[in-house]
This record gives sequence, structure tokens and C-alpha cells, in this order.
Amino acid sequence: MTDRASEDLEIDEPILAEGVDEEPVESNRRLFEGRMAWFMATIALVYAGFHMVALNGVSISEWTGVEIPLLPNFPLETWNFRIIHIAGALALGFVLFAPRSFKDEGSERNTKALTMASALLALPALYAGYTALSFSSLIGSGTLPEMGGLTTWASFPGTDLYQSEVYHFGLPLLVATFGALVVGWFEDRGRSKVAVSDMVMAVCGLIAAIYLVSIYGTAARNSVGTSFVPIGIAFAATAGAALILELTRRVAGLALVVITGVFLLYTFTAHLLPGILAVQNAYTWQRFFGHVYSDAGILGPTTAVSSTYIILFIIFAAFLQASKVGDYFVNFAFAAAGRARGGPAKVAIFASGLMGMINGTSAGNVVATGSLTIPLMKRVGYDRKTSGAVEAAASTGGQIMPPIMGAGAFIMAEITGIPYQDIAIAAIIPAILYFASIYFMVDFEAAKLGMRGMREDELPKLAKMARQVYLFVPILILIATLFMGYSVIRAGTLATIAAAVVSWIPVLLCRVSPNLVANENVAGMGPRDILKAFELAGVMSIQIIAVCACAGIIVGVISLTGVGARFSSVLLDLAAASQLLALFFAMCIAILLGMGMPTTAAYAVAASVVAPGLVQLGIPQLTAHFFVFYFAVVSAITPPVALASYAAAGISGANPMETSVASFKVGIAAFIVPFMFFYNSSILMEGTVLEVARAGITSVFGVFLLSSGVQGWFIGSRAVWYLRVALIAAALCMISGGWVTDIIGLAITGVTVMIQRVVRPTGNPAVPVKGAD
Repeated sequence: MTDRASEDLEIDEPILAEGVDEEPVESNRRLFEGRMAWFMATIALVYAGFHMVALNGVSISEWTGVEIPLLPNFPLETWNFRIIHIAGALALGFVLFAPRSFKDEGSERNTKALTMASALLALPALYAGYTALSFSSLIGSGTLPEMGGLTTWASFPGTDLYQSEVYHFGLPLLVATFGALVVGWFEDRGRSKVAVSDMVMAVCGLIAAIYLVSIYGTAARNSVGTSFVPIGIAFAATAGAALILELTRRVAGLALVVITGVFLLYTFTAHLLPGILAVQNAYTWQRFFGHVYSDAGILGPTTAVSSTYIILFIIFAAFLQASKVGDYFVNFAFAAAGRARGGPAKVAIFASGLMGMINGTSAGNVVATGSLTIPLMKRVGYDRKTSGAVEAAASTGGQIMPPIMGAGAFIMAEITGIPYQDIAIAAIIPAILYFASIYFMVDFEAAKLGMRGMREDELPKLAKMARQVYLFVPILILIATLFMGYSVIRAGTLATIAAAVVSWIPVLLCRVSPNLVANENVAGMGPRDILKAFELAGVMSIQIIAVCACAGIIVGVISLTGVGARFSSVLLDLAAASQLLALFFAMCIAILLGMGMPTTAAYAVAASVVAPGLVQLGIPQLTAHFFVFYFAVVSAITPPVALASYAAAGISGANPMETSVASFKVGIAAFIVPFMFFYNSSILMEGTVLEVARAGITSVFGVFLLSSGVQGWFIGSRAVWYLRVALIAAALCMISGGWVTDIIGLAITGVTVMIQRVVRPTGNPAVPVKGAD
């Protein structure tokens, strides 16, 4: 540590993480009080609990032998389950999240006129709802003819049914939806009050779901995507898509909404465009929106994943948060890595890796751990932008950290059909390489600046942290059950139950001996805590569900227009000239799609546009999709739009653009990793044990050399420019995967070591390190 940093850092008590598990409150989230708070909490926990029961439940009629008409029988029909999944998120989301931030909580403009207008908009919404229920009753009455065992539902222009769908359902629904969307921008209610326009939009989302659930149970489902789709489906899909876009804007920002808007515009103008973007015939509004709300679009792979794996692991994360496991992970990282030179930076790496197992978002990881590690990095000598950059780069890696990884990995399993267990196993070495590259970059930076580690009295005691090692048990159970062949849903459910059970271990230990637990004030999860965890999970799930549904709109455009196949042909043409050029093109598309977009959406779109082309090049499916997924993840630290870097800059106080450039530099070695497992599939655990072991060792060594060359620090001193070039060349040889290239890389490294040690070329002198490990 520099002398100045030593003077500034005066810590009387050990650093202890507190509040890491607390869910951050967004600037536009409403904070209800009294009965409304209880009501919304009940709705959120019922919503999350419904998914847990639906994913693990059995048919009630089979279990009891009695038909109970008021209760659903599980498992639900797939499309119906996904429609209900989205509708519940829309209803919750619009009530909880306002259209803009609450800047002055004490002010509320006079909105009586706007509130009255919103109340009037409720009338067409309720009328559309009444019509939807009438349709549902008609379908269930048994009076309609059947075709192939399914009730027919065909409405043609001029028929009474068509007129009802248009004038009694569709138009009132659109008037209420778009009217409430516009009014909502101006209806300024206090943070503790619900806006009537938001309630109208929530109701519209439910009405669209009622209609779609009813109609999709008939033979009309077979007409989805064709020009014969019932007009009512197009109306419901239009309202549903508009609501999804608005909720996505509220909870995830404008980037994904703008990109989705571009794809929607492309759908209706593609017949006017030249080249690979052109389609032969124009698409009508009815055909497109009849197509987009199906398993080829919104109800496709993205929603399939959010309604199963993602929400299940959000519930698991909520239970872990109730156990304060996040605080423990960060404190454990401080105890394990705090003494190393540049200690807080290395703590950020370890803590973010651990948090990544329960938190699948880059920005969320930054907020959870960065609020503690970034100020400490600044206090030991790192400048503002570097402190934020290290945290952003480390937090981004959490999405490729097994066993949970990010939501994109679940989408990969859904799209490719590869078991999630195999994907998690394949991610082990790439995750190690990612965090190893960040670690080496941070370590060499600390060495150049002469930083020391944190003192023993500044850190939590490792022995004390070891008393809480039982908090790892739920994650170990998750890993064990996955490897034992349990389904992801069953494994996640067992791990969730384990989180509640494990919370009682300190209580039992305290009864045996108070000295056995690290905290005297211990209490297990009671019924109230479990209900609170479900409530938290319901709220936490809104953002990812909206993002997945919005990405589904883009996937629907790609599937209808076939633009993904045409991009694949471009990749094939590039590969004819150079396969490396084709990979570079694929990398650029994945990163561009990920700029400003959540990783889940970025990967979902890139998997539809880029991955099929890579597979056509002869690249194995797992390698192709992992290549795209990896770059969709690191787009969070790629300038000019880097969400994780921007979140870290907000904490560090640095310029966001400078922080994103610095985080790109910190993670530069990680950008080589996907090319490594392309040239050497053993990195993805494909091959014999010896091949996998050699690939892992040589690739880690290659990342070490690459980081050393980029940072200009090698075996204890600074390296001159030509040695840095040699180190980078040696690294590229080591990561290519062949015996010959490995030998060449080792030879270059040996010559570099000799020059550095014996010749000692003139360069910047090494900075004496005080207190280094």
C-alpha cells in the first residue's frame, strides 16, 4: 500500500458485511403502507407459491379422486401455465413499479382529472373482461362443434362471433390498454399510493390472459401463425405485447424496448428492404400478432425458462437471503483473501464468484457486494475508476459460475436440449479462466502500485467464519442432486427446503454450546420468514419475467421472418474466407446485442441469430451456444454501453465511460476464453480426463501470461514492451490447445524469463511492496 493510503486507512474494528442480502429498492418502486402493503405482499407470495406448487404438484383429481372445479389441477397445460405466469407478473409489476422515478417523495401534483380519466378507462377494460368470460363460458358449455376432439373457434368477417371479438372484446381492450399507458405518464401519485391507470393496465393484462387461455384450449391454436388466426387473438396479443414492453421499460430500462421496437418495425417493413433483410410478402397485423403470442415467440423458450427454472431459483435465492448467506459469503471472502496484496479487490473477486451462485445478474452483483468492496479498494490505493472496474468485471463473471449461473444458461438448455447438468459441468473451466484472468490482472496491478494486504485485525476471523460453513449446505445439496441425476426443478426444490432447514442449525448448536455459533442472536426460519421469502421472490421475479417475455417478441420476429437463417448464410460466406473471421463477426453481434440489454435477452436473441450459423459451420452445438452466451455475458463490461460498469461507477463516483473502459481492460483476458474452448473443446469437459486436465492447466497458464503481458508485470518486476509482446504471443500459443503450440509457448516463456532475470532490460523499476502476501 502506498504511504498515503496507509495513513487514510484506519479501521478500528474488523470489516463485516451487513445488508448484502437486502433487496435494493428501485427508484420507481412503490412503497405501500398499511392494508395495501399487506395486500401486495399476499399477492406476491401467492404468485411465487403458485409456481412452486405448479412445478412440483400432481393432479389434484388424481390424488383425491374428486374433481374440484375452483382449484386448478397440476401440472397445468404448458401454454396456459406460461400465459398465467406472464399475466401475474404484469399485474404485480404495474402496481409495484411506477412509470418514472420518485424524485420528491413529499410532493404529489393534483391528478384528480387524470385519475377520473383512468377510472373511465376501467369501463372498457371491464366490458372486455366480461366478454372474455362470456367466451370462456361458451367454450365450456359444450354447445360448440368439435374438430379432432377440440372445440372449434373460428370467427370470420361478417359473423356475429367476429363482430363480438372486434367490437365487444378487442377494441375496448386496446382502448383501455393504450389509454391507461398514456395517462399513466401524467398521473402523478405518491409513492405509497397506487395509480388508477396502473390498476387498469394490470386488469388488462389479466383480461388478455383469460381470453388466450380460453381460446388456446380450442382448435383455434392450430391456426396460430397463419392468416386464419382468430381476430381476438391478435387483439389480445397486441395488448399483451404493449403491456410487456411498458413493464420492461419500467423495470429494465429503454435499451431492450428500443431494440424490440426496431425488430417490430422491421417486421412490417421487411418487404421493402434490400438484400438479406428482405422478405417476399408483407405481414399483416393480424398474422404477426397472432403468431407472436405463441410458443414461437412470447410463450417460447424464454418464457418456458422464466416460468420454470428461473423463478424456482429466484425462490431459492430468496430463501438463502433470508438465511443471510450473502453477508456470510462476503465476510468469508474477506477472511480468505483480505490479506493478499490489494486485498479488497481480491475480496471482490471471491465474493462476486460466490454471490454469482445465487444472484444471476451483473448489476445486481455489483450493488450487493460493491457497496462494501469499492470504498475499501479506494482506501487501499486504487483510483475510483479502477475500483469500479474491478467490481464490475468480477460481478459479471457470476453469470457463468456453476451451479446456478445466469438465466441465460437455462435458456441454453431449453433451446439446445442439452441437460442443464451438462451445461453447468462444461462451464467449470471457463468460469475458472474468467476469474483467474481477473485475479491476475488485479494482482499485477496491486504489485505495480506497491499495495499491501489488509491487516489481520481489519478482517473477520477465518475460524469464526468456519463455524458458519453450514450455510454452504443448500448449495452443496443442489450440486449433489444435479450430479445424481435429479431434474433441475426437483434439485432446486430440495435445495430450497434445505435452506429453511439449515437456518435452524445455529439454533440447535446454540442449545448445545453458545461457543459453537458465530452469532449469539440466532433464529431459524419460522412460518413468517418463509412467507416473507416467497413474497420477496415474487417481487424479485418481475424484472426477469418481463425481460424474458420481451425477448420472446424478438424471437417471434426472427422465427416469422427467417432473418436468423439469412444471418447464418452470411456466417457461412465469411467462414469460406476465414473461420476466425466468422467467429469474430459472431462475437461482435453477441456483444452489440448485449450492450444495454440484460444478458438473458441478449443471449436469447443471439442464440436465434448467430448460434445456428455457427452450428452450420460444423461447430458442436454446446460450443456454439456457449461461445455466444459468454460474449453476451461480457457485454456488461464492454464500452460504450456497459451496464455492470455503469452500476459500479454509481458507487465509486467515477465517470461511467472511463469505468467501462477500465473494466474492459481488467477483463480483456476473458475475451480470449471463448476462442480457447473453440480451438480446444476439452476446456468444456469434452474428452478424456488427461485431455481435460492438460487443457485446464495450459489454459490457466496462458491466461496468466496474457494478463502479465497486458499489465506489464512479470516475475516480480515490470516488463519492457518487447517482453510484453513476447508474453502475449506465448499466451496465444498456450491457449490454442495443441502440443506443438504448447511447446512453442513454453519455449517463448523460458526465453522471456531468462531475459527478465539475466539480462534485466531497462524499464520501470519494481515498486517495493509493503506487506504483500
